[in-house]
Amino acid sequence: MNIAMIVAAGRGYRLGGPLPKQYLTLGGQPILRRTITALASHKEIDAVQVLIHPDDTALYEAAVQGLEKLRPVLFGGATRQDSARLGLEGIAGLKPEKVLIHDAVRPFIAPETITAVLEALERVPAVIVGVPLADTLKRVENGVITATVDRAGLWRAQTPQGFRYADILAGHRHAVVSAPGVEFTDDSMIAEHAGMRVEMVAGTEDNFKITTAGDLARAEFMLRG
Repeated sequence: MNIAMIVAAGRGYRLGGPLPKQYLTLGGQPILRRTITALASHKEIDAVQVLIHPDDTALYEAAVQGLEKLRPVLFGGATRQDSARLGLEGIAGLKPEKVLIHDAVRPFIAPETITAVLEALERVPAVIVGVPLADTLKRVENGVITATVDRAGLWRAQTPQGFRYADILAGHRHAVVSAPGVEFTDDSMIAEHAGMRVEMVAGTEDNFKITTAGDLARAEFMLRG
């Protein structure tokens, strides 16, 4: 069984207004609904598990009405790391083989990218999606450039991040005990900390994270196009 897990427990209000960004509308639908649909429509994804904030239950139920492949919702924790771990624990009874962990506000994940992640998990325990850096990088202190950073080998990480389920669950449990003061900002860091081999597969520039008003405008433009 392959499960897609969407972490949607964040309280991101950067776009303004009273709603967390994952419930803002994009082309007349909540962003979260579009993200769920993109994952659930893939033939190799058997179920979708969403992690939400308890205060968002009504928003979530309205956003996902009528969607298929959805597991009963689970509540996330205080941090993204907590939410991912709670989600992994929550699906333990299903004994999945692979799990893809995805951001709630990346609705343009391509089916080909999902396929690439699942295929890579046949040879390695952990896989993430990314794109190589194209821009020149500058290190800046107090508004002054102090160095030009070599961009060779540098990639921008995206999601989904895919894992063999038993390995990433063990990795999360290990991190709680071995590094209680460390903030792991994505699940590949958990995998790295556990000593897993993590492979990068190429994503697309369209698979961007909607975090600003400009991002939302870009997303609306893409839908119209």
